[in-house]
Amino acid sequence: MQITKKFIVVGAGVVALVAGGGAAFAATSSSAAPAPKVTAEQAIQTAQKQVPGAWVDELDHDSRGKQADTWELELVKGAERHEVDVDAATGKVTKHETEQADNDDDGSDD
Repeated sequence: MQITKKFIVVGAGVVALVAGGGAAFAATSSSAAPAPKVTAEQAIQTAQKQVPGAWVDELDHDSRGKQADTWELELVKGAERHEVDVDAATGKVTKHETEQADNDDDGSDD
């Protein structure tokens, strides 16, 4: 009889810890990264002004802190691949690199 009571008490404690931990995680994860001021559409328009006639191959939002709040885009125009970073707070281009696109469909950049 004593052992059963201990299991019930321990089980209730575990449930309380799990429920409380889940609520704490939800509270911290929902407020961790505010939405960017510049929308994805605005970032695409800015990048396409840098490379007119290009199409967007990839779009990612990087929000690792205030200084890295950036839209990262890869655009393709002809045989060139352009990597353009747009500041998600100001909408300004912070990086623009160009390289030849890989056209052999083997998944590598050689």
